[in-house]
Amino acid sequence: MKRSRSSVVSDGAFLLLILACFISIVFTSGNPNLYIQNIIFLNLAFLIAVVTYFTTVTTGLILNILFIFGYGTFTLYQTVVVGGLIGTQNYFWLIMTPLFTVATWLLTLGNRQLQQENDQLIKANESLATVDARTSLKNTLSFQSDASVFMALSVRYHIPLTLMVISVKYWDELRRMIGEEQLLEAIQDLSKMSQVSIRTNDSLYLLNKENPMWGMLLFTDLPGAMIVIERLRSRVDERNRDEFANKYRVELVLKMGAVAYDAEQISNPLEFIAQAKKQVEYDV
Repeated sequence: MKRSRSSVVSDGAFLLLILACFISIVFTSGNPNLYIQNIIFLNLAFLIAVVTYFTTVTTGLILNILFIFGYGTFTLYQTVVVGGLIGTQNYFWLIMTPLFTVATWLLTLGNRQLQQENDQLIKANESLATVDARTSLKNTLSFQSDASVFMALSVRYHIPLTLMVISVKYWDELRRMIGEEQLLEAIQDLSKMSQVSIRTNDSLYLLNKENPMWGMLLFTDLPGAMIVIERLRSRVDERNRDEFANKYRVELVLKMGAVAYDAEQISNPLEFIAQAKKQVEYDV
């Protein structure tokens, strides 16, 4: 499987950070006489790396410049005033502290790129998916594809085609009254009930999952769709008395409407939905 560039950057930066930590710990523990001094510099290197992680690489570089200036001043003091010698100790932290910053910045950069790629994949999956994951119902994308075929068949073979649209009355109020989990259960229950109410050659779609709206493509005329509406309304009334009132503590009331396909008035699937939604508004 081919790895993305951002994944390679993230993994490489993580390994570089671990390697830098290992080298710093070994160096710090290797000279007991300068143990406290090395611990202080190691903590400063970690602090600059943490600040870089939560801000930007520019902030990290500015802090590194300040550290180098301060450490240079400290080295100069040790050499001129105290009389110490310049050795490996003086160069080590001048190299390792910026290395910690660079490794942290690369790790942050790789992780952000991976997050962006993940968000893009999620959006692409949502736009290309034809089935809703929660209810296993076909979505609007699938409806447009199927409706185009059914509309063509209706015209060619003079088969009556009707779109029935279903929504839940007072859904915004119900959202505030019951929890999110129960809302998802209600959508699933209503979807299953709607599937039972139609024939096997009819199709059910979840057209909107935020403010639930279902669509049914029925191979029947408008009077036949009205029979389905009454059948579904009766089933919901029965479930409200027997189950829904106890399960959700509220009654689920449906708004339904249907429109027969007319090639002269409806030119595409989205117009088909728009016409059906107008009929739903009349169901008060």
